[in-house]
Amino acid sequence: MVKVPQGVTVVVGLGISGQAICRHLDRHGVPFMVADTREMPPGLAAFQQRYPAIDCHCGPLSELDFSDAYEVVVSPGVDPHSAGLDGLLERVNPATGEPILVGETALFRRLVRAPVAAITGSNAKSTVTTLLGEMAKASGVYAAVGGNLGTAALDLLADHPDAELFILELSSFQLETTPRLGAASAAFLNLCDDHLDRHGDLAGYREAKQRIFIGAEHAVVNADDPMTWPLDALERVERFGVGVPSGSDWGLADIDGRRYLMHGETPWLAVDELAITGQHNQLNALAALAMGQALGFDRQAMCEVLTTFKGLPHRSEAVAEVNGVRWVNDSKGTNVGATLAAINGIGVALTGKIILLAGGVGKGADFTPLAAPLASYAKAALLYGADAERLDSVLGPCLHTQRVETLTQAMEAAWHLAEPGDCVLLSPACASLDQFANYQARGDLFRDWIEQKQRESAP
Repeated sequence: MVKVPQGVTVVVGLGISGQAICRHLDRHGVPFMVADTREMPPGLAAFQQRYPAIDCHCGPLSELDFSDAYEVVVSPGVDPHSAGLDGLLERVNPATGEPILVGETALFRRLVRAPVAAITGSNAKSTVTTLLGEMAKASGVYAAVGGNLGTAALDLLADHPDAELFILELSSFQLETTPRLGAASAAFLNLCDDHLDRHGDLAGYREAKQRIFIGAEHAVVNADDPMTWPLDALERVERFGVGVPSGSDWGLADIDGRRYLMHGETPWLAVDELAITGQHNQLNALAALAMGQALGFDRQAMCEVLTTFKGLPHRSEAVAEVNGVRWVNDSKGTNVGATLAAINGIGVALTGKIILLAGGVGKGADFTPLAAPLASYAKAALLYGADAERLDSVLGPCLHTQRVETLTQAMEAAWHLAEPGDCVLLSPACASLDQFANYQARGDLFRDWIEQKQRESAP
């Protein structure tokens, strides 16, 4: 058993967030050591070269005695209930009044002086976070944008000490080790089965997400998803959804034959002026508008951003139209909820039918919710990867399915099956790690393949 020296902070996990924590502690002269469960974590040699005096423990956390540690700061990828960390969430640090075990966001919160806008949800976090950042910029607000998306929160704080606002995407992993966020505006966009291997069940996952509301001045939640509503009363709560809104809520309504983004009874922008497409992106726009208005952004500037913002790569990204068939890359659709959003968002306005490309590692998710919308909007589902059989057992009774080995084979089949007016949609409802390094590599393969086909088909 290795005893942690008295008064030393232990950083657990040497990934992107862990290294940001180390840089922060070093900047502030806090004595620390590093622990990682892997025997040879990537980047260890470079870390030791930069911090030759810092102790690094590689191996089981149960080999460490944390009884004299000042604080234990875990990376988001480290389960705070891991063996060796037992009881640390319940131990209070007398110097901070918080649990002795915290995450990066807790350290950020202690030092930040500018307001914080925070976004969580099973899906669309990155889109809304980026969109809100663009709205801040257009409104003349100096905002630093990052968190789970892009730059780690502590690096943002160091790189942008004069920022007027910090806009953070936050995962359930980050929130479960944040005692109190105190956001000026906090959004919980949606909830579906995901990360159940970490949180145990949907209730545990929701509980972690709900922490975004602790100390919040303003909340934005999904009117159509009560699981996103705050469990504890908050003074200012605004809802967004597909229905006609009332009061201070946000929604959609038809006026003189055009659909509008609405704030209460006031139309803000016609949806046909949005650069992003699909009903799910209309909801993303509403969530960003609700937060932006609460934060004091300029209305006209926010609407102008919506007319030019084309979305993020791998998130319902319109890649090409070939022979009258649209090809859409939603590789970031790594869970059932994300794929549902893409199917419903695209299917409702499509003249033809969807051909869905799905498969990979399902993480134990229930695929049943996909069946009904696919029966309505889809021509076929082409299934590949580790959980193709499980998908087929659910979708096969509802529509034409075909099982193949790889995504490339699925695209070849879709090429021959699609007709003008159809949309080939890569939205796998699964993680990518059975066949790809990450969802980006999966989306890149899809994009490269169809762009090559487009070149070959050009006159």
